[in-house]
Amino acid sequence: MTPFGQRVRELRAVRGVTLAEMAAALGVTPAYLSALEHGKRGRPTFTLIQGVIHVLGVIWDEADELIRLADLSHPRVTVDTAGLDPEATLLANRLARDIAALEPQDFQQLAAVLDEAAARRSRG
Repeated sequence: MTPFGQRVRELRAVRGVTLAEMAAALGVTPAYLSALEHGKRGRPTFTLIQGVIHVLGVIWDEADELIRLADLSHPRVTVDTAGLDPEATLLANRLARDIAALEPQDFQQLAAVLDEAAARRSRG
């Protein structure tokens, strides 16, 4: 499941909207919407995201969160390390090979490292 799909599913549950109801309102099939939630389809289009926001009655921060999550929800990621340090290529390949063995706390630790790097980049 993608981060976008997981959040949409949570919001649907809270609001009592079934997959079939949402699919009908968006003009897509329930199979397509299910595949999108489960990461068997690529990143959702901006139009679809806006439709989800409208159907679920999402406003402000939740809408921003859905847009951000959709951007980070491509189920097949390509990491281009051309021109970077060889360590970058090694890390990208190790992550691709070993990601299935990681635990949730490992993901949180890796995300914290990336957040630190982004903060350093924005400061300097």
